[in-house]
Amino acid sequence: MNRRLFCRTLFAGGVALAFPVRGRAAETGLDARDGVAAVDTHAHVFTRTLTLVGDRRYAPAYDASVADYRAMLDRNGMARGVLIQPSFLGTDNSYMVSALRSAPERLRGIAVLDPAAETVTLRDLADQGVVGLRLNLIGRPDPEFGSPVWRAHLARVADLGWQIEVQAEARRLAHLLPPLIEAGVPVVVDHFGRIDPALGIADPGFADLLGFGRGGRVWVKLSGAYRIGSGAAGRQTALQAAERLRGAFGARRLLWGSDWPHTQFETQASPAEARRDLDAWVPDPAERRIILGETPAALFRFDH
Repeated sequence: MNRRLFCRTLFAGGVALAFPVRGRAAETGLDARDGVAAVDTHAHVFTRTLTLVGDRRYAPAYDASVADYRAMLDRNGMARGVLIQPSFLGTDNSYMVSALRSAPERLRGIAVLDPAAETVTLRDLADQGVVGLRLNLIGRPDPEFGSPVWRAHLARVADLGWQIEVQAEARRLAHLLPPLIEAGVPVVVDHFGRIDPALGIADPGFADLLGFGRGGRVWVKLSGAYRIGSGAAGRQTALQAAERLRGAFGARRLLWGSDWPHTQFETQASPAEARRDLDAWVPDPAERRIILGETPAALFRFDH
């Protein structure tokens, strides 16, 4: 299947039918609750020895190595994982790529790139297990998607069949997502759409996000619930948001991620707790099997 056809198949809603889970990873690491080769679609790896970008918002004081991550997957019965390039490492994806090489059947990656990056750079990353780009726009201005450099960049991404993952405040999504959708790339929105904790599901930006559920070109991660609220109020926001996202997007457009190692929230979260949360957010085991296994196996190209 060529790359543009891959995207069209995703957009047509045929994810589970087009790409059945298979291979060695599908035979091990079955989720104990739902009997599925579960995919953790959101995690980061790094060490303190790596060079950090100057304009970072956060600097880790600990290591989160790929060995640590793979051990976490094993402890929690997860077959596969997706590594997201941390914003504090900028466009130097080398550590993440080395992690992908250590377990090519088990790991995929989402990179951060300068929009001027050449096609050969993207293809080299694709050959090593990268399946998309991340735009972490928290604390950053909106990209100029209409500029020549961005139009060319998005065309290169679309040609590879890559996705684009967006982390931005919910109030910005109505402006950010349409140019990406128009470019023909699958769009993944991180962390419940980063609802404003002060507003909860009354955040107008969350209503905007729900509206994208009708188009079939956007996926949303049920991940990092502590980033949209804390304590009982935060748990209620996540529960309410998950219910509305299920209604707007359906299980096939939702993903789950541990958000390991829970940067800036290390003492407040754990992968096991995040997995238990999914049971509350999505009570139907059949829907959870889609969210944990069928959809991410296709979207992150574990079978190709």
